Amino acid sequence: MKILVPDTINLDLSTPDDEVVVYEVDKPIRGEHRDAEVLVVWRNTSDNLADAAREMRQLRLVQTLAAGPDSVLAAGFGDNVAITSGRSLHDGPVAEHALTLILAAVRRMDQLMDSQKGYTWNQPYNAAQSAPDTEQLYTLDGANVTIWGFGSIAGRLAPLLAALGANVTGVASSKGERYGFPVVADDDFPEALRTTDVLVSILPATQDTADALNEEVLRNLPASAVFVNVGRGATVDEDALIAALEEGRLRAAALDVTKDEPLPADSKLWSAPNLIITPHVAGNRPKCAAKLVLANIEALREGNALTNQVAG
Repeated sequence: MKILVPDTINLDLSTPDDEVVVYEVDKPIRGEHRDAEVLVVWRNTSDNLADAAREMRQLRLVQTLAAGPDSVLAAGFGDNVAITSGRSLHDGPVAEHALTLILAAVRRMDQLMDSQKGYTWNQPYNAAQSAPDTEQLYTLDGANVTIWGFGSIAGRLAPLLAALGANVTGVASSKGERYGFPVVADDDFPEALRTTDVLVSILPATQDTADALNEEVLRNLPASAVFVNVGRGATVDEDALIAALEEGRLRAAALDVTKDEPLPADSKLWSAPNLIITPHVAGNRPKCAAKLVLANIEALREGNALTNQVAG
């Protein structure tokens, strides 16, 4: 079996029965390698994926190492091609980054960093965070944290938040309990928002989640709430978010993802007040990727169920 591996990651898939070829993710697949049966994807350009979908006639499996398979699903691969995601490969790193952004926004590290750059000992901040009536704003201890999109990443993040004293509630398509935490369904989401101190989005990009964080959701949040997005930029109505920040209807926000990436210099997000931006760095290190890929190749060979199959 011929397996194409991207040049954006060091992935050891050496097996005695397979031919493993490294390819460039920003160029068309070379003609002599278009007969490959397996394509591993990581940080590929949309043109590269579209070319592979169009020209690789013997392809049986596309394994993306990204947790969200949206770019692969949009490339146009046929129904005869199985597509599997990198779900679980990024759970630890994304949970860590989400916790970093949550703490940075709640503790308003953006204000303190600005003070440091201005050689200023920020006494007003010191007074605000120690005042009795603002105590809950600056801590996760006792805070109500709502995680929107309660999958495997949330399963790593929720216990970290709980260890700091937060009350964690998940939001998913069906209510119940996951990973030991209560989960509400979409119907109960508006009610949960009204008592939310921190809203964390780990939503994937789908037709149903486009601009999911909209004006209605933002107005259901208390003005003292914080919003953090480590999912996909397409899930946020950025104009609505900017307006909420400018009008003081949202205390702070932190985004690791945006609709346009890299974020253009003229984007209004850069100058939005009380907003922290990181350049889509939460999940840049897939963990145990080779193990997942090899397991799916073996399953493909044996005709068994594939792990994380999302199409095909």
